[in-house]
Amino acid sequence: MKHTKIFYSLIFLLLSSLSVYAQQEQIQLVGAGSLQGGVKNGVRFNRLIQNVHLKQKETDLYCDSAHLYRETNTVEVFSNVRVTQGTLVITSNTAVYDGNKRNATFKGNVNLRDDKMTLTTPSLFYDMVAKTSRYTEGGTILEESNTLTSQLGYYNTITKLLAFKGNVHLISPDADITSDTLQYNTQSKLVFFVAPTQIKNEDGLLTAKGGTYNTVTKESVFRGSRVETPDYLVDADYSVYDRAAQYLYASGKVKLTSKDPDNKTIITGQVLQSWKTIGKTKVYGSPVMRSLVSEDTLYVSSDTLIAINHDKVAKQKDPKLKDFIYAFYDVRIYKSDLQGKCDSLTYSVNDSIMYLDRNPIVWSEKSQLVADSMEMFIRNKALDHMYLYNNSFIISEDTLQNFNQVKGRNMEAFFKEGQLAKVNVNGNGESIYFALEGDTAVTGMNRSISSDLILRFREGKVNTVSLLTNPEASFIPPHELKEPDKRLKGFSWRIEEQPTKEIVLTKRTPKQATPKPEKASVQKTEPTRKKSLFKKNKKPNVQ
Repeated sequence: MKHTKIFYSLIFLLLSSLSVYAQQEQIQLVGAGSLQGGVKNGVRFNRLIQNVHLKQKETDLYCDSAHLYRETNTVEVFSNVRVTQGTLVITSNTAVYDGNKRNATFKGNVNLRDDKMTLTTPSLFYDMVAKTSRYTEGGTILEESNTLTSQLGYYNTITKLLAFKGNVHLISPDADITSDTLQYNTQSKLVFFVAPTQIKNEDGLLTAKGGTYNTVTKESVFRGSRVETPDYLVDADYSVYDRAAQYLYASGKVKLTSKDPDNKTIITGQVLQSWKTIGKTKVYGSPVMRSLVSEDTLYVSSDTLIAINHDKVAKQKDPKLKDFIYAFYDVRIYKSDLQGKCDSLTYSVNDSIMYLDRNPIVWSEKSQLVADSMEMFIRNKALDHMYLYNNSFIISEDTLQNFNQVKGRNMEAFFKEGQLAKVNVNGNGESIYFALEGDTAVTGMNRSISSDLILRFREGKVNTVSLLTNPEASFIPPHELKEPDKRLKGFSWRIEEQPTKEIVLTKRTPKQATPKPEKASVQKTEPTRKKSLFKKNKKPNVQ
C-alpha cells in the first residue's frame, strides 16, 4: 500500500511538471484589434482580427487575422503573414504554426530573409528549434550578386548552409553553374558540388563529377573534371583552378587535347600545370605527346613536356608569336617510318619544325642519322628534310646487310615518301657505299673523300655521289675488301637503341624530381634557327 502511494505521488509530480512545461510553451497573444470565439470541426478557437501579434519564446508572428487553437497549441494565420526569429524574417500569404513542435508551414508568395540572403518560393516548411527550412515546389535564392534556383532546397540558419537538388542553377558575376545537386554556404561563400556539374565563364566550360568553388577567391577544386576553352580540352581525375591567377593544376589521368583542326595534338601525363597569362602548360609524370602526321601518329615522350600556346587575341596583337612544345630529359620519338631519341627537343607548332639537341639519333626506314644537334622539317604532315649539325654521320643498311655510310661536319638530308632521297655534306665529307649486282652480290665498294659532297638515293640505295671540293675516290673490288675498310671512323650501328611504340609509351622514373613550382612566369624564348651550312660549287665531280 505504501509503495502504491509513492507511485501515484510520482505520477502526480510528473503530470504537474508536464502541465507547467506545456503552459510555458503555449503560444501567447500579445495583441489584436478584436477577439471572437468560434468552433471548427468540433474544436474551439479564438478568432483574432487586425494587427494580430503572437509570440512563443524568441519567435514573433504577425498577420491580419488568425485562428488560435489553445487546446492543440496551434494557430492558422492569414494575410500579410510575417514571422521573425533573430535576424530571420519570413513572409507569406498564409501559414500554420504548431506551438508544440515549434514549426510552421508557409504558403503563397513565401519570402525568407536572413542577413543578406533572400529566398522566394511558393511554399516553405520551417523548424524554429533546429532553425532549418526546406521547400519542395521550386525556389530562388538571392545572395548579394549570386542568384540560385532549384526544385528542392534546404537552409540551416545556424550553419548558413543551403542544400539544393533538381535543376540547380547558380548565376554569379563570374560563372554560370548548373547541377542536379549542390550546396552553398553563405558565410564561407563556398559552393559544394556532389553531382555532375557544369560551370561556364569567359574562360570556357568546365564539367566535373564533384568539387568546390569559392565565389569570392574564384578558386575551385574538382574531381573527374574536363576544362574546355576555345583552344583546348583538359581532362583530369583531380584539378584545382585559380581563376584570379589564371592557374590550373591537374593530376591523375591528365589529357590535354588541342582543338586546332590543323594541329591535332594530344598530350597525356600524370600532372599538368597551366598559366594562362603567359600561355605556358607543363605536363610531367610519364608525359606523351601524340600528333597526327601524314595520316600517322607521331609519339614523343620525355620526363617533362612544356607547351607554349598563345591565345588568338595575343597573336592578333603580335603576329610573330609562335607556339612551341618543349620536351626534355630522355626524349623518345616513334612514328611508323621514323624513330629517334635525344636529351631535349623543341617543336615549333606553327612552322612544323622539330629541334633535337644533345646527341640526337634518328632512324628512318633502314637509315640511321646521328649528329650533335638536328632540325627536322615537316611539310604536308610528312618529314621533308633535316639539318644535321657537327659530327654528322648517316648509316644505311642495304639488302645484303652492308652499311652504306656518309659522314661530315654538317649535313642536309632530304626525304621523299619517308625514304632518304638526297644528302648534302658540308665539311670533312667521307662516304662508303657498296655496289650491288641486283640484290644478290656485292661487286665492290666505293670510298670517297671530299670537303663537300652530294649523295643521291633511289629506293633507299645510293645512286650517285657528287664530289665537290678536293675530291678523292677509290673503288675496292670484293676480293680486296678487308673488314676495317668497310667502316668509317666513328661508325656505330645502334639499332638496339631504336625505340618501339611500347618503349615510348611505357611509364618512366624521372631523371630528376619535379616539385610543384610556384606560380611564377617563364621566359618565353624561340629557338635560334640555324642557317644551312651547305655551300654549292658550280662544277661538281660526279662518280
